[in-house]
Amino acid sequence: MKVQVDHTSDVGRIIDTVSFTVEQGKVHEFARATFAESDVHVDEQAALAAGHAGIAATATHSVVSGHYRDQRAFVDALGLALERVVVGSVDWSYMRTLVVGDRLTGTRRVVADAVKEGKRGGSMRILTLETEFVDAAGSTVLRQREQIIERGAAS
Repeated sequence: MKVQVDHTSDVGRIIDTVSFTVEQGKVHEFARATFAESDVHVDEQAALAAGHAGIAATATHSVVSGHYRDQRAFVDALGLALERVVVGSVDWSYMRTLVVGDRLTGTRRVVADAVKEGKRGGSMRILTLETEFVDAAGSTVLRQREQIIERGAAS
């Protein structure tokens, strides 16, 4: 007998909150790792000339927040079997460019949680999370939306 767990009550639930500072060394590392060619990521004068308030972080810089999160607590809180989890997608919506020195606080919550039957049989749980990042002034600067897929257990 297959038991289906209803996770819809998780929608709206805050999973975690994390704070970190956008650090120049990390911005440089991300620029190298992502082959970002613009000087705005490494040179303050170039960033200021381009209209940024300082050295600009790369577009995916917010993934650094994962280094400050308790990933085991996240997996446990959502009842996930980590060995069956894959990342489906990640999208970023910026209100402004992140710059070196920004102090960000991100609150991650569940915005959708559904179980669907796969085309080849078996189910999969599709979990959508959204993290809203605010700066030290409390202004929203970025929303990161991610879909996580948990494949059904083998029967």
